[in-house]
Amino acid sequence: MFYHLLYPLSSEVSVLNVFRYITFRSVWALLTALIITILIGPWCIEQLRKLKCGQYILEEVHAHRDKAGTPTMGGLLIAFSLLLSVLLWGDLTNPYVWLCLFVFFGFGAVGFVDDYRKIRCKNNKGISARAKLAGQALVAALAMAGLVTLPAYSTEMIVPFFKNFTPDLGFFYLPFAIFIMIGASNGVNLTDGLDGLAIGPTIVAGMCFAVLIYVAGNVTMAGYLQVAHVPGVGEVTVFCGAFVGASIGFLWFNAYPAQIFMGDVGSLSLGGVLGFLSVLCKQELLLLVVGGLFVIETLSVILQVGWFKFTGGKRILRMAPLHHHFELTGTPESKIIIRFWITSALLALAALSVLKLR
Repeated sequence: MFYHLLYPLSSEVSVLNVFRYITFRSVWALLTALIITILIGPWCIEQLRKLKCGQYILEEVHAHRDKAGTPTMGGLLIAFSLLLSVLLWGDLTNPYVWLCLFVFFGFGAVGFVDDYRKIRCKNNKGISARAKLAGQALVAALAMAGLVTLPAYSTEMIVPFFKNFTPDLGFFYLPFAIFIMIGASNGVNLTDGLDGLAIGPTIVAGMCFAVLIYVAGNVTMAGYLQVAHVPGVGEVTVFCGAFVGASIGFLWFNAYPAQIFMGDVGSLSLGGVLGFLSVLCKQELLLLVVGGLFVIETLSVILQVGWFKFTGGKRILRMAPLHHHFELTGTPESKIIIRFWITSALLALAALSVLKLR
Protein backbone atom coordinates (compact mmCIF):
# COMPACT_ATOMS: atom_id res chain seq x y z
CA MET A 1 0.00 0.00 0.00
CA PHE A 2 2.77 2.43 0.94
CA TYR A 3 4.65 1.53 -2.24
CA HIS A 4 1.65 2.32 -4.46
CA LEU A 5 0.64 5.45 -2.55
CA LEU A 6 3.98 7.10 -1.87
CA TYR A 7 6.44 6.00 -4.55
CA PRO A 8 4.48 7.72 -7.40
CA LEU A 9 4.97 10.98 -5.48
CA SER A 10 8.77 10.63 -5.51
CA SER A 11 9.03 12.88 -8.57
CA GLU A 12 7.74 15.74 -6.42
CA VAL A 13 9.12 14.69 -3.02
CA SER A 14 12.54 13.15 -3.63
CA VAL A 15 12.80 11.48 -0.21
CA LEU A 16 9.93 9.19 -1.18
CA ASN A 17 12.19 7.61 -3.78
CA VAL A 18 13.38 5.33 -0.96
CA PHE A 19 10.21 3.27 -1.42
CA ARG A 20 11.55 1.91 -4.71
CA TYR A 21 14.23 -0.05 -2.85
CA ILE A 22 13.34 -3.60 -1.93
CA THR A 23 15.85 -3.63 0.92
CA PHE A 24 14.25 -0.61 2.59
CA ARG A 25 10.74 -2.04 2.36
CA SER A 26 11.91 -5.48 3.49
CA VAL A 27 13.45 -4.10 6.68
CA TRP A 28 10.32 -2.12 7.48
CA ALA A 29 8.11 -5.10 6.66
CA LEU A 30 10.11 -7.05 9.25
CA LEU A 31 9.80 -4.31 11.87
CA THR A 32 6.09 -3.79 11.17
CA ALA A 33 5.26 -7.50 11.50
CA LEU A 34 7.38 -7.73 14.65
CA ILE A 35 5.70 -4.75 16.33
CA ILE A 36 2.18 -5.88 15.38
CA THR A 37 2.81 -9.38 16.73
CA ILE A 38 4.18 -8.14 20.05
CA LEU A 39 1.37 -5.59 20.47
CA ILE A 40 -1.55 -7.92 19.79
CA GLY A 41 0.10 -11.07 21.16
CA PRO A 42 -1.28 -10.76 24.74
CA TRP A 43 -4.81 -10.14 23.42
CA CYS A 44 -4.52 -13.12 21.05
CA ILE A 45 -3.31 -15.41 23.85
CA GLU A 46 -6.17 -14.33 26.08
CA GLN A 47 -8.76 -14.93 23.33
CA LEU A 48 -7.41 -18.40 22.59
CA ARG A 49 -7.49 -19.18 26.31
CA LYS A 50 -11.14 -18.06 26.52
CA LEU A 51 -11.98 -20.27 23.53
CA LYS A 52 -10.29 -23.16 25.37
CA CYS A 53 -7.82 -23.77 22.57
CA GLY A 54 -5.48 -25.67 24.85
CA GLN A 55 -2.53 -27.79 23.74
CA TYR A 56 -2.69 -31.56 24.10
CA ILE A 57 0.40 -32.92 25.88
CA LEU A 58 2.11 -36.27 25.25
CA GLU A 59 1.75 -38.47 28.32
CA GLU A 60 5.09 -40.18 27.57
CA VAL A 61 7.01 -36.96 28.31
CA HIS A 62 6.44 -36.26 32.01
CA ALA A 63 8.30 -32.92 31.87
CA HIS A 64 5.53 -31.54 29.66
CA ARG A 65 2.72 -31.96 32.16
CA ASP A 66 2.91 -28.31 33.18
CA LYS A 67 2.35 -27.28 29.55
CA ALA A 68 -1.12 -28.81 29.39
CA GLY A 69 -3.74 -26.21 28.53
CA THR A 70 -1.30 -23.67 27.07
CA PRO A 71 -3.10 -21.90 24.20
CA THR A 72 -2.32 -23.28 20.76
CA MET A 73 -3.15 -22.14 17.17
CA GLY A 74 -0.74 -19.23 17.63
CA GLY A 75 -0.03 -19.49 13.92
CA LEU A 76 -3.07 -17.25 13.47
CA LEU A 77 -1.10 -14.47 15.16
CA ILE A 78 1.79 -14.96 12.74
CA ALA A 79 -0.58 -15.04 9.77
CA PHE A 80 -2.33 -11.79 10.69
CA SER A 81 0.89 -9.86 11.28
CA LEU A 82 2.53 -11.20 8.13
CA LEU A 83 -0.46 -10.40 5.91
CA LEU A 84 -0.88 -6.85 7.20
CA SER A 85 2.85 -6.13 6.84
CA VAL A 86 3.01 -7.47 3.28
CA LEU A 87 -0.06 -5.46 2.27
CA LEU A 88 1.52 -2.31 3.70
CA TRP A 89 5.03 -2.64 2.25
CA GLY A 90 4.84 -4.97 -0.75
CA ASP A 91 4.33 -4.32 -4.45
CA LEU A 92 0.85 -5.80 -4.78
CA THR A 93 1.13 -6.08 -8.56
CA ASN A 94 3.86 -8.72 -8.20
CA PRO A 95 2.45 -12.23 -8.83
CA TYR A 96 5.20 -13.96 -6.83
CA VAL A 97 4.09 -12.16 -3.67
CA TRP A 98 0.51 -13.31 -4.11
CA LEU A 99 1.63 -16.89 -4.77
CA CYS A 100 3.62 -16.84 -1.51
CA LEU A 101 0.56 -15.58 0.37
CA PHE A 102 -1.56 -18.28 -1.26
CA VAL A 103 0.85 -21.03 -0.21
CA PHE A 104 1.15 -19.66 3.32
CA PHE A 105 -2.58 -19.38 3.91
CA GLY A 106 -3.41 -22.53 1.95
CA PHE A 107 -1.17 -24.71 4.09
CA GLY A 108 -2.34 -22.76 7.13
CA ALA A 109 -5.96 -23.61 6.31
CA VAL A 110 -5.12 -27.32 6.31
CA GLY A 111 -3.42 -26.89 9.67
CA PHE A 112 -6.34 -24.88 11.05
CA VAL A 113 -8.81 -27.65 10.26
CA ASP A 114 -6.50 -30.19 11.90
CA ASP A 115 -6.06 -28.03 15.02
CA TYR A 116 -9.78 -27.34 15.26
CA ARG A 117 -10.61 -31.04 15.10
CA LYS A 118 -8.00 -31.84 17.77
CA ILE A 119 -9.42 -29.21 20.12
CA ARG A 120 -13.07 -30.05 19.62
CA CYS A 121 -12.74 -33.85 19.54
CA LYS A 122 -12.36 -35.47 22.94
CA ASN A 123 -10.00 -38.13 21.56
CA ASN A 124 -7.59 -35.42 20.35
CA LYS A 125 -7.67 -36.73 16.79
CA GLY A 126 -7.43 -34.20 14.01
CA ILE A 127 -7.96 -34.95 10.35
CA SER A 128 -6.44 -38.19 9.05
CA ALA A 129 -2.88 -38.24 7.76
CA ARG A 130 -4.22 -39.01 4.29
CA ALA A 131 -6.61 -36.04 4.35
CA LYS A 132 -3.86 -33.73 5.60
CA LEU A 133 -1.51 -34.90 2.86
CA ALA A 134 -4.22 -34.46 0.23
CA GLY A 135 -4.88 -30.90 1.39
CA GLN A 136 -1.19 -30.02 1.31
CA ALA A 137 -0.80 -31.58 -2.15
CA LEU A 138 -3.79 -29.62 -3.47
CA VAL A 139 -2.43 -26.28 -2.24
CA ALA A 140 1.05 -27.04 -3.59
CA ALA A 141 -0.33 -28.16 -6.96
CA LEU A 142 -2.44 -25.01 -7.33
CA ALA A 143 0.57 -22.85 -6.46
CA MET A 144 2.69 -24.60 -9.08
CA ALA A 145 -0.13 -24.29 -11.62
CA GLY A 146 0.00 -20.53 -11.05
CA LEU A 147 3.79 -20.47 -11.20
CA VAL A 148 4.06 -22.23 -14.56
CA THR A 149 1.98 -19.50 -16.19
CA LEU A 150 4.64 -16.88 -15.41
CA PRO A 151 7.18 -16.17 -18.16
CA ALA A 152 10.21 -16.54 -15.89
CA TYR A 153 9.25 -20.07 -14.89
CA SER A 154 11.90 -22.70 -15.50
CA THR A 155 11.88 -26.46 -14.98
CA GLU A 156 15.65 -26.58 -14.59
CA MET A 157 17.07 -27.68 -11.26
CA ILE A 158 20.17 -26.01 -9.84
CA VAL A 159 22.63 -28.47 -8.29
CA PRO A 160 24.92 -27.03 -5.58
CA PHE A 161 28.68 -27.14 -6.32
CA PHE A 162 28.08 -27.73 -10.06
CA LYS A 163 28.09 -24.57 -12.19
CA ASN A 164 27.13 -26.09 -15.55
CA PHE A 165 24.97 -28.99 -14.39
CA THR A 166 21.36 -27.81 -14.46
CA PRO A 167 19.15 -30.74 -15.52
CA ASP A 168 15.79 -29.84 -17.01
CA LEU A 169 13.19 -31.99 -15.27
CA GLY A 170 10.40 -30.91 -17.61
CA PHE A 171 7.01 -32.16 -16.44
CA PHE A 172 8.62 -34.01 -13.52
CA TYR A 173 9.60 -30.69 -11.97
CA LEU A 174 5.99 -30.21 -10.87
CA PRO A 175 5.75 -33.29 -8.61
CA PHE A 176 9.30 -32.57 -7.45
CA ALA A 177 8.34 -29.04 -6.33
CA ILE A 178 5.13 -30.30 -4.72
CA PHE A 179 7.15 -32.89 -2.79
CA ILE A 180 9.55 -30.15 -1.62
CA MET A 181 6.71 -28.05 -0.22
CA ILE A 182 4.95 -30.94 1.50
CA GLY A 183 8.22 -32.25 2.92
CA ALA A 184 9.22 -28.85 4.31
CA SER A 185 5.75 -28.33 5.79
CA ASN A 186 5.76 -31.65 7.62
CA GLY A 187 9.39 -31.19 8.67
CA VAL A 188 8.57 -28.00 10.56
CA ASN A 189 5.46 -29.67 11.98
CA LEU A 190 7.50 -32.58 13.40
CA THR A 191 10.09 -30.22 14.87
CA ASP A 192 7.45 -28.20 16.72
CA GLY A 193 7.61 -30.11 19.99
CA LEU A 194 9.45 -27.86 22.47
CA ASP A 195 9.11 -24.19 23.43
CA GLY A 196 10.58 -22.14 20.58
CA LEU A 197 12.25 -25.17 19.00
CA ALA A 198 10.61 -24.88 15.56
CA ILE A 199 10.26 -21.10 15.30
CA GLY A 200 13.97 -20.46 15.95
CA PRO A 201 15.24 -22.45 12.93
CA THR A 202 12.31 -21.09 10.91
CA ILE A 203 13.55 -17.54 11.55
CA VAL A 204 17.07 -18.54 10.50
CA ALA A 205 15.77 -20.21 7.33
CA GLY A 206 13.57 -17.20 6.54
CA MET A 207 16.55 -14.84 6.80
CA CYS A 208 18.64 -17.15 4.63
CA PHE A 209 15.99 -17.30 1.92
CA ALA A 210 15.56 -13.54 2.07
CA VAL A 211 19.19 -13.34 0.89
CA LEU A 212 18.75 -16.07 -1.73
CA ILE A 213 15.54 -14.53 -3.08
CA TYR A 214 17.10 -11.07 -3.29
CA VAL A 215 20.13 -12.45 -5.14
CA ALA A 216 17.95 -14.40 -7.58
CA GLY A 217 15.91 -11.29 -8.34
CA ASN A 218 18.96 -9.05 -8.91
CA VAL A 219 20.47 -9.62 -12.35
CA THR A 220 23.90 -8.25 -11.35
CA MET A 221 24.25 -10.33 -8.18
CA ALA A 222 22.84 -13.45 -9.83
CA GLY A 223 25.34 -13.09 -12.65
CA TYR A 224 28.26 -12.54 -10.29
CA LEU A 225 27.38 -15.54 -8.11
CA GLN A 226 26.36 -17.58 -11.17
CA VAL A 227 22.95 -18.55 -9.84
CA ALA A 228 19.62 -18.58 -11.65
CA HIS A 229 18.15 -15.13 -12.26
CA VAL A 230 14.37 -14.99 -11.85
CA PRO A 231 13.07 -11.57 -12.99
CA GLY A 232 10.61 -10.03 -10.54
CA VAL A 233 11.15 -12.53 -7.74
CA GLY A 234 13.22 -10.02 -5.74
CA GLU A 235 10.00 -8.43 -4.47
CA VAL A 236 9.41 -11.60 -2.44
CA THR A 237 12.20 -10.34 -0.16
CA VAL A 238 9.56 -8.05 1.34
CA PHE A 239 7.45 -11.13 2.07
CA CYS A 240 10.50 -12.76 3.67
CA GLY A 241 10.99 -9.68 5.84
CA ALA A 242 7.41 -9.87 7.10
CA PHE A 243 7.81 -13.64 7.55
CA VAL A 244 10.89 -13.19 9.75
CA GLY A 245 9.40 -10.26 11.68
CA ALA A 246 6.18 -12.11 12.50
CA SER A 247 8.18 -15.19 13.51
CA ILE A 248 10.46 -13.20 15.83
CA GLY A 249 7.41 -11.57 17.38
CA PHE A 250 5.87 -14.99 17.93
CA LEU A 251 9.09 -16.22 19.54
CA TRP A 252 8.65 -13.39 22.07
CA PHE A 253 5.73 -15.38 23.49
CA ASN A 254 6.77 -18.90 22.43
CA ALA A 255 10.22 -18.83 24.10
CA TYR A 256 10.69 -21.10 27.11
CA PRO A 257 8.45 -21.22 29.09
CA ALA A 258 5.95 -20.77 26.27
CA GLN A 259 2.80 -18.71 26.67
CA ILE A 260 1.45 -19.94 23.34
CA PHE A 261 2.10 -22.69 20.79
CA MET A 262 1.84 -22.25 17.02
CA GLY A 263 -0.18 -25.41 16.33
CA ASP A 264 -0.45 -27.00 12.90
CA VAL A 265 -1.92 -23.78 11.53
CA GLY A 266 1.48 -22.24 12.14
CA SER A 267 3.91 -25.08 11.48
CA LEU A 268 2.33 -26.26 8.21
CA SER A 269 2.10 -22.74 6.79
CA LEU A 270 5.64 -21.76 7.79
CA GLY A 271 7.16 -24.97 6.44
CA GLY A 272 5.10 -24.97 3.25
CA VAL A 273 6.09 -21.44 2.31
CA LEU A 274 9.77 -22.15 3.07
CA GLY A 275 9.58 -24.95 0.53
CA PHE A 276 7.95 -22.63 -1.99
CA LEU A 277 10.62 -19.97 -1.44
CA SER A 278 13.27 -22.55 -2.33
CA VAL A 279 11.37 -23.27 -5.55
CA LEU A 280 11.07 -19.59 -6.44
CA CYS A 281 14.81 -18.91 -6.15
CA LYS A 282 15.73 -22.27 -7.75
CA GLN A 283 17.54 -23.50 -4.63
CA GLU A 284 15.39 -26.55 -3.91
CA LEU A 285 18.31 -28.82 -3.04
CA LEU A 286 19.92 -26.16 -0.89
CA LEU A 287 16.80 -26.30 1.29
CA LEU A 288 18.13 -29.63 2.57
CA VAL A 289 21.00 -27.67 4.13
CA VAL A 290 19.16 -24.50 5.14
CA GLY A 291 16.43 -26.59 6.76
CA GLY A 292 18.81 -29.35 7.76
CA LEU A 293 17.44 -29.46 11.29
CA PHE A 294 13.94 -30.17 9.94
CA VAL A 295 15.40 -32.89 7.72
CA ILE A 296 17.14 -34.53 10.69
CA GLU A 297 13.96 -34.46 12.78
CA THR A 298 11.95 -35.98 9.91
CA LEU A 299 14.53 -38.70 9.27
CA SER A 300 14.53 -39.59 12.96
CA VAL A 301 10.81 -40.33 12.73
CA ILE A 302 11.13 -42.29 9.48
CA LEU A 303 14.00 -44.39 10.84
CA GLN A 304 12.25 -44.98 14.16
CA VAL A 305 9.02 -46.15 12.55
CA GLY A 306 10.80 -48.17 9.86
CA TRP A 307 13.09 -49.95 12.32
CA PHE A 308 10.18 -50.59 14.70
CA LYS A 309 8.21 -52.33 11.95
CA PHE A 310 11.22 -54.19 10.54
CA THR A 311 12.35 -55.60 13.89
CA GLY A 312 8.90 -56.18 15.30
CA GLY A 313 9.07 -53.71 18.16
CA LYS A 314 12.64 -52.55 18.65
CA ARG A 315 13.54 -48.84 18.68
CA ILE A 316 16.56 -46.84 17.60
CA LEU A 317 15.67 -43.84 19.77
CA ARG A 318 13.89 -43.69 23.09
CA MET A 319 11.26 -41.59 21.37
CA ALA A 320 10.88 -39.77 18.04
CA PRO A 321 11.26 -37.04 16.84
CA LEU A 322 14.86 -36.61 17.92
CA HIS A 323 14.26 -33.80 20.43
CA HIS A 324 12.06 -36.10 22.53
CA HIS A 325 14.87 -38.66 22.60
CA PHE A 326 17.19 -36.09 24.15
CA GLU A 327 14.50 -35.12 26.64
CA LEU A 328 14.13 -38.71 27.80
CA THR A 329 17.90 -38.98 28.28
CA GLY A 330 17.65 -36.21 30.86
CA THR A 331 18.91 -33.24 28.82
CA PRO A 332 17.18 -30.01 29.97
CA GLU A 333 14.65 -28.64 27.51
CA SER A 334 16.30 -25.22 27.31
CA LYS A 335 19.66 -26.80 26.45
CA ILE A 336 18.12 -28.88 23.67
CA ILE A 337 16.47 -25.80 22.18
CA ILE A 338 19.61 -23.65 22.22
CA ARG A 339 21.75 -26.42 20.74
CA PHE A 340 19.24 -27.01 17.95
CA TRP A 341 19.17 -23.26 17.23
CA ILE A 342 22.98 -23.19 17.01
CA THR A 343 22.91 -26.16 14.64
CA SER A 344 20.34 -24.41 12.46
CA ALA A 345 22.41 -21.21 12.28
CA LEU A 346 25.55 -23.12 11.31
CA LEU A 347 23.69 -25.00 8.59
CA ALA A 348 22.31 -21.74 7.18
CA LEU A 349 25.81 -20.22 7.07
CA ALA A 350 27.07 -23.35 5.33
CA ALA A 351 24.27 -23.05 2.77
CA LEU A 352 25.07 -19.40 1.99
CA SER A 353 28.76 -20.26 1.57
CA VAL A 354 27.81 -22.70 -1.19
CA LEU A 355 26.86 -19.75 -3.41
CA LYS A 356 30.57 -19.14 -4.10
CA LEU A 357 31.56 -22.81 -4.26
CA ARG A 358 30.61 -23.45 -7.87
